[in-house]
Amino acid sequence: MNESQAREEICRVGRSLFERGYVHASAGNISVRLDDGFLITPTDACLGFLDPARLAKLDGQGHQVSGDKGSKTIAVHRQIYAAACETDAHTRCVIHTHSTHCVALSLNSTGPELLPPITPYFVMKVGHVPLLRYHRPGSPDAAQEVSDLIRHHAAQGAPIRAVMLARLGPNVWHDSPAAAMATLEELEETARLMLLQPHTQALHANDLDELRQIFGARW
Repeated sequence: MNESQAREEICRVGRSLFERGYVHASAGNISVRLDDGFLITPTDACLGFLDPARLAKLDGQGHQVSGDKGSKTIAVHRQIYAAACETDAHTRCVIHTHSTHCVALSLNSTGPELLPPITPYFVMKVGHVPLLRYHRPGSPDAAQEVSDLIRHHAAQGAPIRAVMLARLGPNVWHDSPAAAMATLEELEETARLMLLQPHTQALHANDLDELRQIFGARW
């Protein structure tokens, strides 16, 4: 995906998320890792009405090159890319939202994870979702904790594709905006199911083992 395609895809995904209620107002952001830096949605921009030409472009160190002022969450995104690419060099996109059901679950949860493994597709398409304690938006401490968690889970043989920032929302990442959006959708739907059926039992250990063996689930 070249830069022009990445700009268009960020806007397409942003519009889709907005129109379906995964983001609201100016909440949320999307970034793409380029060969020469990053694209990220502007600060306080509504994801439903993005202009490809006005997306922020940053160099490899996170310094603004062009476009509107980039979202402050680039610090977290850069840490995610650095850590995730150690085990998956194809990581190209990070999406952050304030998705309602995920945030609702985090309000009264103490972790260490947002959700138990209650459906096979959550296990296969999302995997473990560590729950971070509350940090203010854009906190450098949150960025460091996220990168530490990514490396910890990779070392345990279960690389992650998402983390949950308590009271704020999930960060998910994948090899393209479309794939990251699909991961987010599965995560938010599983959170909705858990709120509807809060006493749901997790899949049994042998069920998880079968998903690992047959589908390569990261659990």
